[in-house]
Amino acid sequence: MDRPRFAGIATFMRLPHRVPEAADGVEVALVGVPFDLGTTNRPGARFGPRALREAASMLRRLNQATGVDPFALVRAADLGDAPVNPADLMDSLARIERFFELVTARGAVPLAAGGDHLISLPILRVLARRHGPLGMVHFDAHTDFYDRYFGHSRYTHGTPFRRALEEGLLAPRRVVQIGIRGTLYDGEDVAFARAAGVRIVAIEELVDRGHAAVMAEARELVGTGPVYVSFDIDALDPSQAPGTGTPEIGGIDVHTAQRMIRALDGLRLVGADLVEVSPPYDVGGLTAWTGANLMFELLCVLARAVAARRGESS
Repeated sequence: MDRPRFAGIATFMRLPHRVPEAADGVEVALVGVPFDLGTTNRPGARFGPRALREAASMLRRLNQATGVDPFALVRAADLGDAPVNPADLMDSLARIERFFELVTARGAVPLAAGGDHLISLPILRVLARRHGPLGMVHFDAHTDFYDRYFGHSRYTHGTPFRRALEEGLLAPRRVVQIGIRGTLYDGEDVAFARAAGVRIVAIEELVDRGHAAVMAEARELVGTGPVYVSFDIDALDPSQAPGTGTPEIGGIDVHTAQRMIRALDGLRLVGADLVEVSPPYDVGGLTAWTGANLMFELLCVLARAVAARRGESS
């Protein structure tokens, strides 16, 4: 209540801005990754972090549903944007990885805002070096387990988790993908993931069983080890989140998405991202506003996880 929400420089959730080199004591680091060189159809996710920051200025302190005030639980800050090279995909991935190495070197848990889904790969590389192979709860319309695009490209927003599995960053039997749907090129991505042990929950199963049962299974599968959460905004139905590059009809509704993120409470969460918000395709800022609110839900469960580990070590 110190100043109107439309005033001042926009940061995620009006948090203080820090650079990684001056982020000692920051426990949860919110970071933008303005990158969309992995996009294979409609670009624009490079503008996602800026739109999400703007929308997040409307958020308040307290999660009315859960009673969590994340800002009272942990020291959080906006660490700005990871550097990217808009003319070089591989150089961008290296720059993003180095930036998140700086972020996590001081003990901060990252909450990233994309950017297309390829940004998850360099973040997973950093976190796996610290924690070993990770479990993952992944909300998406697509598996992102394709091997390559156009017979050649191995690094796109449709391939990050194939590369992560090959690099040993993920423990496949502790990976759950929720909301998968839409037409396929050939089904190779689904076949590969299932053969590796990944649990894929298609949208039909989610609707038939209900989100509570699905999330109970997800919690059991990821267990007590370190877990990463990745939320692609196209997991949502495009009627509620039109601003994305690869929309698929018949998706998750926003309220169910909130409930599912809240069901992650109590897991050993070590990082998260929200990706694929593409403002050029948005309508009235709806997707950015939705994405910012889901980032707040992710922040709440991350803050609870960080505070719990702090209590265990004290």
